[in-house]
Amino acid sequence: MDIKEARKHFPILQDPAYIYFDNAATSQRPSQVINAVKGFYENCNANPLRGLYEWSIKATEAYEDARGRVAAHFGIEDEGELIFVRNATEALNLVAYSYGMDNVGEGDEVVVSIMEHHSNILPWQMVCEKKGAILKYLECDDEGVISDRELEEKITSRTKIVAMGQVSNVLGVSNPVKKAAGLVHAHGGVIVVDGAQGAPHKLTDVKALDADFYAFSGHKMLGPMGIGGLYGRRELLEEMQPFLRGGEMIEYVTRQSATYAELPHKFEAGTVNASDAAGLSAAVDFLDGIGFAAIEEQELKITKILLERMGRMDHVHVYGSSDPAKHSGIVTFNIDGCHPHDVASVLDGEHIAVRAGHHCAQPLMEFMQEKFSMEYRATARASVYFYNTEEEAERFCDVLSKVRGWLGYGA
Repeated sequence: MDIKEARKHFPILQDPAYIYFDNAATSQRPSQVINAVKGFYENCNANPLRGLYEWSIKATEAYEDARGRVAAHFGIEDEGELIFVRNATEALNLVAYSYGMDNVGEGDEVVVSIMEHHSNILPWQMVCEKKGAILKYLECDDEGVISDRELEEKITSRTKIVAMGQVSNVLGVSNPVKKAAGLVHAHGGVIVVDGAQGAPHKLTDVKALDADFYAFSGHKMLGPMGIGGLYGRRELLEEMQPFLRGGEMIEYVTRQSATYAELPHKFEAGTVNASDAAGLSAAVDFLDGIGFAAIEEQELKITKILLERMGRMDHVHVYGSSDPAKHSGIVTFNIDGCHPHDVASVLDGEHIAVRAGHHCAQPLMEFMQEKFSMEYRATARASVYFYNTEEEAERFCDVLSKVRGWLGYGA
């Protein structure tokens, strides 16, 4: 599918006056995804996995068909290794509670990168606090790169878990996941990958990535809000206790005990989100129809424009690599004298949506404030996706060049 043709499938993007540059927070949805969710409710709205009547059977088929389609997208051959959850945050908490609490002990170490989203920090803080383990951080350089030396020094025989984002939601840098995986596996530990920012932009095969666990959110990759996934190696999932207990995740219950259902249903308690699973299936169909080579090419075109023009603006500071190919469509910046919240508000007045604040990455913000002498422990962030255009990038830069003056700080 041609990129320009693809944009026509997004109802919300048909207003040419509005520029949406907050794709790292959530993507927009094409009509195919919206229709898939709508179609579920119109054609087979019943509780999946429970009823023996036609609508319930159709609902079950829609849900399991979606699992198969999404699993194939991520190179998962065993569909039992894909668990549907609400989002990457829930997936990471599932791993922390169901794997971390039983496999991390006093004096053990959990290693995370300084660039992690809070969703991949807070669960490990909890595990370490409760189990008496040590939480260690992989530091990065000015461009967000974690060196081989840093990995080799921090990942040791005491490391039980490495938790690492595939792509930073602030700097856009791709992390050395496979290198970290090899090191932690050599010591008998596991790697947990937060793929929330990687999955929308990169064709990801979880087996090729050498991930033990891989979490992603559907809403960042064209899918509905409220659906995401966790990949886990079967041998690990089989040994883990359920994260939630209740309906549909059991095989048999007595007054005093229970046995649990087979994978993946052991981890999918209660009424499942079948409608949004159908939407997520449509989303990966759409992404695969475009192709990730075309997606990355379009994002690179736009990122080049942003970095080149913003680099020529006095008082504008862009963080991360100078190479547009190393940003995954994320351009994080500040303007001298201007709080990022004010920058975002001014841009909103011009119908341009960006994100401002700490981006749920406060340890990284603290690191950046010290490293770059930032005025505030916050930044503004423009994040693009394949449906954004070069014309939008040019208009964004035109407006951005005037923001400091509009806020009263001169040109």
